[in-house]
Amino acid sequence: MAALGWPSAGADAAATGLDDPVKKDIAMRLVSSAENSSLDWKAQYAYIEDIGDGRGYTAGIIGFCSGTSDMLALVELYTERHPGNVLAGYLPALRTVNGSDSHEGLDPGFPDAWRKAAKTSGFCEAQCDERDRGYFDPAVARAKKDGVGTLGQFVYYDAMVMHGPGADAVSFGGIRERARGHADTPAEGGDETTYLNAFLDARVWAMKQEEAHSDVSRVETAQRVFLDAGNLDLDPPLRWKVYGDSYEIG
Repeated sequence: MAALGWPSAGADAAATGLDDPVKKDIAMRLVSSAENSSLDWKAQYAYIEDIGDGRGYTAGIIGFCSGTSDMLALVELYTERHPGNVLAGYLPALRTVNGSDSHEGLDPGFPDAWRKAAKTSGFCEAQCDERDRGYFDPAVARAKKDGVGTLGQFVYYDAMVMHGPGADAVSFGGIRERARGHADTPAEGGDETTYLNAFLDARVWAMKQEEAHSDVSRVETAQRVFLDAGNLDLDPPLRWKVYGDSYEIG
């Protein structure tokens, strides 16, 4: 299934901005460079490991986590569509470990079951749909309401993937409010570049509150590079670095 890229269940052929299919694929590759050190995001359906960040298992195309409820939501969606799948039996354990870094009830078989599920089109499609429902669609919608273009929509999406959509200081909502304390959004009459710099500053602050996220290169040597170049439409060619590795989309 690694060669397949599943569209959102509600994909809009007339989409503009980051939800244009070409730009969305760029967004997925940018995130994959940071999450998986690879531009091949479609190869990440089967990825699973505990990266030691206190969130339990991290897995799949955006890093669904056993400790942060999105992995549970994904497996529930998959099981609703495909009862009796190889991950269904782990639902009680996923509910138990949610909110912690525990592997209780998941080891030793869960990683192998995840990789087996990732060979099916149904699980790959469920990963894309849950990514869109929980992260991509809300981030793009909020960004459009705030009046930011394609780059800003990606900036919102990447922040929501890493920090979650919550309202506390180190989640997406808190980051956005911190940014708005320093600059108006374009929808409020502010300058887009000034506002996005404020958002990236707020994002860097949030990342530095947690040791696991203290390397801010995915902001400073990637998103800030595009912003400083005035590439508000996130048009190729794009060149950036994450964690010291160089990437390019021509």
